[in-house]
Amino acid sequence: MRDEDIARALKADVEEILPSSGFVASVMEAVRLDAATPPPIPFPWTRALPGVAAAVLVLVSAFVVVVQLARTGIHSSAAAALPPQLVRALEIANDAGLGWIVVASLLAFVSVRFAMRVAGART
Repeated sequence: MRDEDIARALKADVEEILPSSGFVASVMEAVRLDAATPPPIPFPWTRALPGVAAAVLVLVSAFVVVVQLARTGIHSSAAAALPPQLVRALEIANDAGLGWIVVASLLAFVSVRFAMRVAGART
C-alpha cells in the first residue's frame, strides 16, 4: 500500500470532526487565566541565609565539643564545668558512637545534595 491509498481509505467514510460547542471558549478562557496569573514569589534567600549560617555554626560547634570531649575524656577539667546531666548524655552518646553516626549522616546528606545539584534536580 502506498501513502495515497492509506490516506484515501482513512478519508472514505469519515465525517468532519468538529470540537464541541464550548470547547474553544473554555480553552481560550484557561489560556487567558494562565496568562493573567502572576509569577510565583521567589524564595527570600538573602533573608534566610543568616539563619541557615547560624544553624550550621551551632551544629559544627556542637560536633566539635562532642569530639573534643571524646578525645580528652568525659571526666576532664573541661567537662567539670558542664551540668552532670549533659556529661551523662555525652557519655551515653560516646558509648553509642554518636560521633560516627553524625559524620556518616552528614556525609550521606552532602553527597546526595551534591549529586542532585550536579544532575540539575529541583527541590
